Amino acid sequence: MGLWPFVVIALAHLLAAISPGPAFVLSVRTAVSEGFRPAAGLALGYGMAATLWAFAALAGLSLLFDRVPPVFIALKVAGGLFLVYLGITMWRHARAPLPRIDEAAVPLGTLGAVQLGAAAMLANPKPAIFFGAVFVGLVPVTALPWEKAAILVNVLWVETAWYLVVAWAFSLPRAQRAYASAKTALDRTFGGLLAALGAKVAAG
Repeated sequence: MGLWPFVVIALAHLLAAISPGPAFVLSVRTAVSEGFRPAAGLALGYGMAATLWAFAALAGLSLLFDRVPPVFIALKVAGGLFLVYLGITMWRHARAPLPRIDEAAVPLGTLGAVQLGAAAMLANPKPAIFFGAVFVGLVPVTALPWEKAAILVNVLWVETAWYLVVAWAFSLPRAQRAYASAKTALDRTFGGLLAALGAKVAAG
């Protein structure tokens, strides 16, 4: 496999990663309400889960979906319901004041944030569709094992790096103050968006 296919795969994944979706909404909300560290934990969780999706795609995920459609349907329904749950939880706590951000004792622990990020990414059919259809179609069938491993490493760092940028940008004091001044409306907007996306995924 030459350099060009690798570049194409990396670019396609980057564009998929930066397209707005449930992961972005959750990352923004976490960064502005709880600070950089929990949002950074989410970013790592996203990267790890995206790598798992990519690995599954290379191992034949799309073939499984084609041969056993109920598996993909079950994945969509479960993932959609999880996003609905996150959205409802965000809506219910919209009126609660922002927790005081303490770098020594953040409200959401880093490990918990990593786990939440991984669960949210694994529950979202968007990466399943991308990696199972677009991504796997870009990887040459002649790719060697070490080349596939390099692709997986690239998926990990690109996904994580993008959401680290999001975490940093929205954890700045100015962003936090702006968010706090409109927290109820924004949390209900984000929560409603997550729930709507989840419902659409589950019913689609």
